[in-house]
Amino acid sequence: MQNSELQFFSPKATHNPLRFYLPVDEALSVGRDRRFLMGGVGLAAAVDVLERATSRPLVWATAQYLSFAQPGSVVDLDVRAPVVGNHVTQARVVSHVGEKEIITVNAATGERAGQPQAQFVSAPAVPKPLDCDVLPPHDEVPGGLNARFERRQIPYPEGSSEGRTRMWVRSLAGDAVTSGLLAIVADYFLGTLSQCLGRETHNSSLDNTLRVHLLEDSEWLLCESRVTGMANGFCYGEMHILSERGTLLATGSQSGIVRFLD
Repeated sequence: MQNSELQFFSPKATHNPLRFYLPVDEALSVGRDRRFLMGGVGLAAAVDVLERATSRPLVWATAQYLSFAQPGSVVDLDVRAPVVGNHVTQARVVSHVGEKEIITVNAATGERAGQPQAQFVSAPAVPKPLDCDVLPPHDEVPGGLNARFERRQIPYPEGSSEGRTRMWVRSLAGDAVTSGLLAIVADYFLGTLSQCLGRETHNSSLDNTLRVHLLEDSEWLLCESRVTGMANGFCYGEMHILSERGTLLATGSQSGIVRFLD
């Protein structure tokens, strides 16, 4: 299993090997006017307990965001693994505060060692991270989740950026590159919509799917996002996350509710 060390988003174990709990504090929260557990952290926490409970690395996970958990609350995470095969476990996690369901995650964990590998997503030629402009955080709350990450915008050549953004992301705390950390980074996809449209938006995630290709240590993560469409008040798109060496680490995809602030 790849993720053997507990991380800042790792839920705490209980006497029940299939139940965990996560106290929600400012370090896991985002939001300007109302603070809440970041959806990506909720997915990361579920991924973390799935890998721990099944003793297998994540293949894919998809989260359906149902409600919010505020700082000061405690999220319980219940793991179910209805199918355990020789190489793959099909599982799910229900995260809830009391009787209120917050996030439901369906996933598969496992690996098939010794099989051929291939990568068909190429890393673009881009400036080095320190040669790019720093992106301001989504909120300015000291000690909040966004203060844990540094993001730097990578410009596109003029005329070729429609619906697309690129940025470098790194953990200022030096967090290891795990499936859970990639789930958090992938959740920054909706924040790129304002850059694509040239208008400030406030967006809410409906879902987040993470497909893990290959884990590799990397200080900076190269995130290439594409908004594929927007209609009826919703938007859709995907993000490729690559290492500094150009290795494809994961692909995220999301649907979101779009709100224009102006």
